[in-house]
Amino acid sequence: MTDSPVPAYMLANLLVTDAAQYRMYEKGFFPILKRYGGEFLTYDDQPDTLEGQSPRPGRLILFKFPSEELARQWFADPDYQALSAHRRAGTQLEFITLVRGLQPRTA
Repeated sequence: MTDSPVPAYMLANLLVTDAAQYRMYEKGFFPILKRYGGEFLTYDDQPDTLEGQSPRPGRLILFKFPSEELARQWFADPDYQALSAHRRAGTQLEFITLVRGLQPRTA
């Protein structure tokens, strides 16, 4: 049996404050995401927190990579970092979090 890479997920929470700046970010986002095998899963501008502290009001975004290594390479990519200047200028970012897609342990 071979170990296959464990998928990794990125969860972001942000509030769009300048739609034009954020739109410039969105236009360049997807080609760079795909370069690393990333897949956009969903976003929600009005998520419901069923228990615990709610994230900052705004947008929750979820996307997936084939592995943690590819997720980290995407984030460190110079093209992505340059593009993210538009995100920084057009949003109030609460977090971008890497979540490893580990399987639950069985007893």
